[in-house]
Parts: sequence; structure tokens; C-alpha cells
Amino acid sequence: MANLFKRQAYDSVIIGAGPNGLAAAITLAQAGRAVLVLEGRDTIGGGTRTKEITLPGFKHDVCSAIHPLGVGSPFFKKLPLNEFNLEWIYPPVALAHPLDDGTAVLLERSVEATAAKLGPDAAAYQKLMSPLARDWPKMANSLLGPLQVPRHPFALARFGLSALQSAKSFAQNTFEGERARALFAGLAAHSVLPLEQPPTAAFGLVLGILGHAVGWPLPKGGSQQITEAMAAYLRSLGGEIVTNYPVEKLDDLPFAQTTLFDTSPRQLLQIAGDALPDSYIQQLSRYRYGAGVFKLDYALDGPMPWKATECLQAGTVHIGGTLDEISEAERAVAQNRHPEKPFVLVAQQSLFDTSRAPSGKHTLWAYCHVPNNSTYDMTEAIENQLERFAPGFRERVLARHSFNSQQIQSYNPNYLGGDINGGVQDFFQLFTRPTARLNPYSTPAKGIYLCSASTPPGGGVHGMCGYFAAKSILKLDATA
Repeated sequence: MANLFKRQAYDSVIIGAGPNGLAAAITLAQAGRAVLVLEGRDTIGGGTRTKEITLPGFKHDVCSAIHPLGVGSPFFKKLPLNEFNLEWIYPPVALAHPLDDGTAVLLERSVEATAAKLGPDAAAYQKLMSPLARDWPKMANSLLGPLQVPRHPFALARFGLSALQSAKSFAQNTFEGERARALFAGLAAHSVLPLEQPPTAAFGLVLGILGHAVGWPLPKGGSQQITEAMAAYLRSLGGEIVTNYPVEKLDDLPFAQTTLFDTSPRQLLQIAGDALPDSYIQQLSRYRYGAGVFKLDYALDGPMPWKATECLQAGTVHIGGTLDEISEAERAVAQNRHPEKPFVLVAQQSLFDTSRAPSGKHTLWAYCHVPNNSTYDMTEAIENQLERFAPGFRERVLARHSFNSQQIQSYNPNYLGGDINGGVQDFFQLFTRPTARLNPYSTPAKGIYLCSASTPPGGGVHGMCGYFAAKSILKLDATA
């Protein structure tokens, strides 16, 4: 152990070098604490790793790809990551949602430009989104954090009146036409919940707001660059990172005043269960994990042949058709069925970042939701949906790589059963994850904390779970 670590003891040890683990380490190191991050894999990153998994020269984001929450995160905004080689690329259009008539609905940076193409819903969309996009800086800390007294209650109240509804009822009551309804359905489906279930409208609103307020960028060179920049900044603060160091029990750790787990609750129990009281173990054992994903990565011989050519302006494309179709697909997953026409999330990074593929070639990133722990092969269903809106797509495929939900978990143990959000994000597990505690990041065991996506505000590359976990430690120390 002495050969691996520079110190015999640390103020804090963090298990897991994903964005949240690194965010916790940075926050503590900024306060002058001696911190060590331990990563079980050979590379850091968790859900932000980038690899050549199809053909040489094709760089694929294995998990996360597009990062509105990254640039919208109050924590990331404070970091000098641009000084450590993180460069954001902003496609001309955040999101395209193609329809069967050969056109596409576009989420553009301008609320007015987006609204102008929504036909009868132009005024309704502008009335809804303009004040919310303007108020994002006021709402960000409250929406991306634990339950707390809001600094800007009126801005948050305006959001909450709409957000607490189901996405389907909200879309039907707010918009008349299928274009606006389809756009909102695709945004809300990121909740990985049935669209008939509250508060799925909140997910659609937040992602739409971010599109207007900050954009939906991608990192040059791959999502791996986010955590590489975070790691470089942490090292500049004196923090240490050790890879290839899987932790199986607390005895594997050097001495530290606090230990933070950027892991799922299940892994916390496996490693530190002997230190936790039975009542808390029972609570964690009832923590619910959500639907899984089936993921495909493609090496292509050219760009996607979209019928709606405006899709080539967008970094992200939502494939699923109408509100009713997307609702049916997500409802099927919740009922433990595999949808025949899944809602497919697509990213086409190489259109805007030439470092992702050889000259003239392209990558495509795609996944759909499936029941947790599924091993069912959704390749044909996904490709049928892609062909529906980009006929001739299959002819451009040079190679493909697939991950079912069990394989996703093997790749990243935090994604239990393929759940990329670290647990269901419904009313009962949104702010009270993993259990209902005044400090959701602490455990009853002294010095043991959870800082993963299984704490508020949940899934996404934003670092806020790690930031708030570290802040809770610093606040406790200040009052001791």
C-alpha cells in the first residue's frame, strides 16, 4: 500500500473516479484537504469513458455523449476546465426530432426560432419557455441539488406549476399540434419513466430549458475529456488518483477521516455493510433501480442519410415519432416488455468533431430503454427505427458494437441492470435517494458518505452529487 499511496493517511478517500467522485475530491481539495481517489478500472471516467470499440480510429462515447447538464452545472461552471484541455463543441442545433412527413422539429438555442416552427403552438411554446430559460441561473442550484430552501422561490414556483405533472398530460394540455407534443415527449423520455407518470414533465422542461439557456454541447475528443480535465485539475490541487485498484472491503483503504462512495447503494453495502446498522441496510436494500438500456455504436461510411436533412445540423436526434408512439414505447418498458418501436436516442458527434472518426467516415451513438437486466437483442428494432427516418442507413454501416443491459453493468458496475440513472427518479426517489435523511449523502456510520448518482440530484454528468456530498462534510467539520 505504501508503494501506491503518497501518504499513510488522508482526510478523505473517494471510491470511484466518475464525475461525481472527482467532483467530491475537487471540492474537498479546494478546501485544503488531502484526498485520494481510487478507481477499480484501468481508466477513470465511469460513465464518461471514450474508446475505439468498433474499428481503429473511430472514437465512441461508451456511455454519456451530449452534455447540457455539464455546461448547465453550477459546479462545473466554477472550474477552470478549459485550462486543462476541455473544449466544448456546440452543434448549430441542440436537438432534432424527425417525423414521418419528412420534416423535423428542432430545439434551437433561440426560443423564438424554435417556436416559429411549431405552427399553432408557437405562442404557447414561447410563453412557456422564455421565462424559464431566462430564470435557469436562479433555479439551477435548487433543481440540481438536495431539498433546500430556494433562493428564488418565485422562479421555482413558476417551474413547479408545470413540472409536477405527467409529461403526456402536460403536452396534451399545453400544445395543440403533434410537432410540439412530439418534441416534448422526446425530452421527457429521458426520465426513463412512463410519460403518464408525474413528474416526467419536469425532465422535459429541464432539458428544453438547458437547450435554450446553455445549449447541448459535446466535448472535443470524447466524453473522456471531461473527467481527464477534472483529474488534471484535481492533481494541480494536490489530489491523488490511483487506478486499477478495486475496493472489496474497508480494510483495502488507507486511513481516512471520511470515505466517500461514488458507487451504487448495493456496492456500498457490499464494501461497508459491516459498518452500517441493520435498519439502514434494510432501507438501502429497498432502493429501486430503473429500466436498463440497450446500446449500439456504429462506424459509418458517411453521414446519416436523414430524410429530414435538417437533422444533420443537430448533435442529438430523438427517434420515436409522435407523443403517443413514444408514450407507448416507454410504457412497454415499465411493464417489462421490449417495445417493437422503441424510443431511440441518437448522437452524431463526428459531424462536428473531426477527431472522432477517420476523414470522410462517421460515428453514430444510439440506445433505447429496455427492462432492467435485459439480455434481449434490440439491434433490429433500433435499426428499423433508424431506417424509418434515414432510409439507406444500413448500407453505410462498416461495423457495429452492442451492449445489452447486463453487459452495461459489467462495463460500469454503478449501472445496475443497465440503469444509467443510478436508480428510479420518481417522486419517491428523486430527492430522497437513497433514503429519506436530512443529509441524503451521509450514512449512520461515522465518516462514510455516498456521493454517486444514487443521491440528489440523480443521473447526469454534472458533478453536483459529489459537490453537495463534499459540502456536507465541510459544513459538518465547520460546526464541530
